[in-house]
Amino acid sequence: MRKVAMLGSGFIARFYADSLTGLRSKDQIVSIYSRTEKNAQKFAEDYNVPHYTSDMVASIENEEVDTVIISLPNHQHEEAVMACVKAGKGVLCTKPLGRTAEEALRMLRAVEEAGVFHGYLEDLVYTPKYLKALESVQKGALGNILWARSREAHPGPHSEWFWDKELAGGGCILDLGCHCIQIGRGYIGKDIRPVEVMCWADTQVKPIDAEDHAIGMVRYENGAIGQFEVSWTFRGGLDLRDEVMGSEGTIWINNFLRTGFDMFTSGEGYDYVAEKAETNKGWIFPVGDELHDLGYNFMFTDMFNAMDNGTEPSETFYDGYIVNAIMDAAYRSVDSKKWEPIELEVWRGRENVEKISSQRDYDEDHYLVKEETTHYGAKKLIIKNKETGKISEIIDEG
Repeated sequence: MRKVAMLGSGFIARFYADSLTGLRSKDQIVSIYSRTEKNAQKFAEDYNVPHYTSDMVASIENEEVDTVIISLPNHQHEEAVMACVKAGKGVLCTKPLGRTAEEALRMLRAVEEAGVFHGYLEDLVYTPKYLKALESVQKGALGNILWARSREAHPGPHSEWFWDKELAGGGCILDLGCHCIQIGRGYIGKDIRPVEVMCWADTQVKPIDAEDHAIGMVRYENGAIGQFEVSWTFRGGLDLRDEVMGSEGTIWINNFLRTGFDMFTSGEGYDYVAEKAETNKGWIFPVGDELHDLGYNFMFTDMFNAMDNGTEPSETFYDGYIVNAIMDAAYRSVDSKKWEPIELEVWRGRENVEKISSQRDYDEDHYLVKEETTHYGAKKLIIKNKETGKISEIIDEG
């Protein structure tokens, strides 16, 4: 059983707490820290937590605590991680790990030098659909992965600090892009080095300094492309979608907005629908089990089982650092309007990976470009001469 100090009492902390007290049912939150004692007390009452405080260090150093979960605003992550390192407590940190790769790298080095357990709480790579899709990809069902696209869009985050560029470190790229980038890394291969980024971003709707819309492409050393689309201005709820294209197949995933649960209501007597839902009237799209569908249950099971077994979880601070480095390059690209290199002081994946090649031979002298059956029944082959490069077609009328 893990005895947890929860740092933060807001939206994400409550999702975490609901999961912790649900699936495994053997882990216990024994201390809660919040910036105000009133909020800490309310959280303690709601989740039956014996100790509450507005002193972060007191919560971390509580003698009952062996694990700390950071669900704080971005600008407090590093301070909290360093306090955990000093106390020798295992630490799990919500996404993004840092506001910049520099911050993330300091945290990574600190936990590794101290030898404390560290996990990166990236829930969207633990959703049931993602895990099933990833298993299919890893077994080769899609062949070579050429392109992975991930989209997260909604009307905007819940707390005021998200909208402050200095406190948050950025806008929707930092808030949502971290999810999408890590999803793409998973499909393409976390051991394949991300090389460069091209990104567009703008502030189109919200009266803020940070971006509220962004689209980016991450090029990997093997030639694969990871694409992310993020927005704080999408109307209609929480849109979470992934697409993966390989040489032998394709996967489409809708994680949240349209999952086969459609409901019409006048709104009378009905309040909460789902995270980021904009209305509780008319045709709405409830989610059967948010904790499960958003990956929280599998995430904490992976984290705590790794702690119990003395192994690494699937997501560590190293992953958080890589994602931060990719986002840093994305912000540079927004300014330069060019492909920007991803600067990685630490890289633990494969080196000098060859570019993906899925070319198929038609015969000794030709490549097969495409094979199809037409609507009028003929079989058509498009072939390319290996020596001359000439493209021609063969039609078999049957």
